[in-house]
Amino acid sequence: MIVTFQNQWKRPDTLSHQGLAFLVLSSFATGLSWLCYYRALQLGPISSVATVDKLSVALAMFLGIVFLGETVTPRLLVGGVLIVAGALLVAFK
Repeated sequence: MIVTFQNQWKRPDTLSHQGLAFLVLSSFATGLSWLCYYRALQLGPISSVATVDKLSVALAMFLGIVFLGETVTPRLLVGGVLIVAGALLVAFK
């Protein structure tokens, strides 16, 4: 919807082969992610499953620092530690 409202649609045939490949791989990864998430919800309590799922935020922060050279600030470190600590606190009773 954002792309539509900003009028930034591009024709699919103008995408590079690499861009198209990443788009297809991304859609498969997203679908597989949702299937795994729903399976986890069937197997465990939602409080634990959703909390562990939110660790992806801490993982994204870590990858941003390691691969994208994002600046490490005290606020970032405290936020990341709190996310991980909260996930561990809820996931392991």
